[in-house]
Amino acid sequence: MKKIINAVDQVENQMVEGMVKAYPRYLRKLDCGNVVVRADKKEGKVALISGGGSGHEPAHGGYVGEGMLDAAVAGAVFTSPTPDQIYEGIKAVATDKGVLMIIKNYTGDVMNFEMAREMAEMEGIKVAQVIANDDVAVDGSLYTVGRRGVAGTVFVHKIAGALAEAGAGLEEVQAVAEKVIANVRTMGMAIRPCTVPASGVPGFELSDEEMEVGIGIHGEPGTHREPIKAADEIVDMLMNKILADIDYSGCEAAVMINGAGATPLMELFIVNNRVADILVEKGIKVYKTFVGEYMTSLEMEGFSISLLKLDDELKGLLDAKADTPAFKA
Repeated sequence: MKKIINAVDQVENQMVEGMVKAYPRYLRKLDCGNVVVRADKKEGKVALISGGGSGHEPAHGGYVGEGMLDAAVAGAVFTSPTPDQIYEGIKAVATDKGVLMIIKNYTGDVMNFEMAREMAEMEGIKVAQVIANDDVAVDGSLYTVGRRGVAGTVFVHKIAGALAEAGAGLEEVQAVAEKVIANVRTMGMAIRPCTVPASGVPGFELSDEEMEVGIGIHGEPGTHREPIKAADEIVDMLMNKILADIDYSGCEAAVMINGAGATPLMELFIVNNRVADILVEKGIKVYKTFVGEYMTSLEMEGFSISLLKLDDELKGLLDAKADTPAFKA
C-alpha cells in the first residue's frame, strides 16, 4: 500500500485539521472529535447536520457553510461516526428552530444518528431526520437494509439547506428533503478499487479487462462484474437502470456526474456527453449539470450518475445561494 499519510491512526484527525486550516472562514472544529461546524453560526434557522465515514471527501465537511450544512461529523474511514460525536455536533449548531439530520442509508449511520437524536431530545432539542437512499443498484447489501445513500445526497444538502437558510420551519425543511430523496436516483461503476489505510489491501480485485457495476461508496464490490466496455455502453447500462426507476419523461432534471476519487475530468465529461444525449432522446430537459468529485471513495477509479427530477420549487432552491468550501452557487 502506498499512501501519502503520516500514520494510519492519524489519517482522519489530520485530514479534518488540514481542512479547517484551509477554510477558516467557513469551518470550525469542535474539541470533541472530528466534527466541523459553520464558523459563523446562524441563529433563527433550522440547522442541518450530516456525516458518515471519512474517505468521501469533499463530503461531508466540504458542504458546511451558507446555504448547505451547519455541521458535518466524520468517523474513521468508511466507518460511522459515534453517537457522542453526532450529539456534540447537534448541540453545537442547534437553534430554537430545531435540527434536521440528513443520514445516508447505512445501518451504522442510521443507528448512531438515531441514538444521538434521542440524546439531544432529552436535552430539549427539536430534532428531525431524513434518510437518503438514492442508489438503484441494490436493495440491501452488507452495509444496509434497503437502498444505499450515495452521491444524490448532495442534492439533499443543497436543496434542504437553501430552504433552511431562507428561514423555513423544521417540518418544511424535512418535507423538501424528503421530496428530493423521492425524486433522485443514482448508479455507479468502477474500473479500479480503493484501499482503506487501516486494512492496507484493496476492497476487491479487478483485472485490466474488467469493471465492477453497481458499486457503493465504501469500496465494496458492486452487483456484478463484466468485461469493460466503451464509455457510451457503460452509460447506457447505468442510465437504463436509473430511468426505469422513475418516470422522468417530459420533466426537467439536474444531472450529477460524480467522480469516485481517481477518475480524470476528461473521462467524466465523456460520460456526461452521452448522458446529455440520452436525456435529449428521452425528452428530458437538463436544467443544470454538475461534473466533478462530490462524494468519493478514496482513490477508487469510476463514477456515478445521479438524476434529480425537478419542479419549480426544487429549481429555485437548487439555484439559491450556497457558499461552502466545495459547493458554491
